[in-house]
Amino acid sequence: MNYWLMKSEPDAFGINDLCNKPDRTEHWDGVRNYQARNMMRDEMKLGDQVFFYHSNCDVPGIVGIMEVVREGYPDFTAFDPDDKHFDPKSDPAQPRWFMVDVRHVRTLSRTITLQELKQKQELANLALVRRGNRLSIMPVSQQQWDFIRSLE
Repeated sequence: MNYWLMKSEPDAFGINDLCNKPDRTEHWDGVRNYQARNMMRDEMKLGDQVFFYHSNCDVPGIVGIMEVVREGYPDFTAFDPDDKHFDPKSDPAQPRWFMVDVRHVRTLSRTITLQELKQKQELANLALVRRGNRLSIMPVSQQQWDFIRSLE
């Protein structure tokens, strides 16, 4: 099993939005970064565990846990000219962008804030706390996963 962290702005799509979807499941669309796309397309597998991270908000941090329930497939929002994630260069015959489906597992009892994560020596190698890392999807080692879970 792999572990991940996926960021979303709560004003655009937050953990409560995921909870309100049928079966608490939704596709994770709109990723327009090749490195993040490759992770979803090639590396994320059924059953992988994912931290849901609220970004670009007053208190950014980890707010919940999700599970990958459908492996990478073409992101259909790239083909829809009426969608904000439309990419005119994306072709359904050779899709450029991919997504996965995730299901809400649980909401944490508290937000584990970015500030708190940055203060933990055990997380010095976590991509999220490294300077200049702006990816919306990133791998988390099992040791990092277990340590972050212990913070709740």
